[in-house]
Amino acid sequence: MGFLITVIVVVIIFILSGIKVIDQYERGVVLTLGKFTGIREPGLRVVVPIFQRLIKVDQRVNTIDIPKQEVITKDNVTVNVDAVVYFRVQDAEKAILEVANFVYASSQFAQAALRDVTGNVDLDDLLSKRDDISQQIEQIVDTETEKWGIDIENVKIQNIELPQDMKRAMAKQAEAERERRAVIITAEGEKAAAQGIADAAATLAKTPGGISIRTLQTLEKVSSEPSQKTLFVLPAELTEIIGKFVGK
Repeated sequence: MGFLITVIVVVIIFILSGIKVIDQYERGVVLTLGKFTGIREPGLRVVVPIFQRLIKVDQRVNTIDIPKQEVITKDNVTVNVDAVVYFRVQDAEKAILEVANFVYASSQFAQAALRDVTGNVDLDDLLSKRDDISQQIEQIVDTETEKWGIDIENVKIQNIELPQDMKRAMAKQAEAERERRAVIITAEGEKAAAQGIADAAATLAKTPGGISIRTLQTLEKVSSEPSQKTLFVLPAELTEIIGKFVGK
C-alpha cells in the first residue's frame, strides 16, 4: 500500500512539473529532445518533463546600458561616451536558436558600433549632432541583430565626458563669445542713441522757437536743483548771430 502511494505521488509530481504558465508578454520556445518543436503562446501550457524543455522569452521593450567607452574622435580628442539601447525580441525562435545570449551579444555589438561611429566624427559634431549619431548607431546595430530576431527601437547617447583641459578651453571660448556679443550690443545701442540725438537736434533746428523751448525746459530742470553755480543764458537769436560772425 505504501509503495502504491509513493508511485501516485511521483506521478502527480511528474505531471505537475510539466504544467507551465506563460505570461501575456512572453513566448515559450519548446525543445523536444534538444530539437526545436514549436512556440507556445501565453496561457497554461503542458510539456512532457525530461523529454521537453520550455524556454520563456520576454518580448517587452528592454534596455541595455552601454558602459563608458573611451573614444578618440576624428580630430584626435579623447572623450568618454556612454549610451543606452532600447530593444525588443520580435522572433523568440531566432533569439534562442541563432545566438547563445541575445542580450549580451546585442550589448557587445552596440559597444563596438558606438566606438566606430563616434570615432569617425569631429568633437564639434559629436556634441552638436548627438541625435544624428545615435540614429547611425541604431541603424548599424539593428541591421546586425535582425538576424537574431531582435528589433532595436532606439539608441540614445547619454553622457559625453571631455578632458579637463578641453573643458577649460571651451569655457574660455564661450566667455569670449559672450563678451564679443556684449560689445556689439553696447555699440549698437550707442549708435542708435547717437542717431536719435541727431534726429532730435535736426528737428529742433527746423522748428521755429524749438531751441528756445528746449533751453527753457533745461533751465527749469536746473533751477529746481540746489547749485552754487550761476548761469548766463543768451537768446538763441544772439547765439546764431555770433555763430555766423565767428564762421566768417
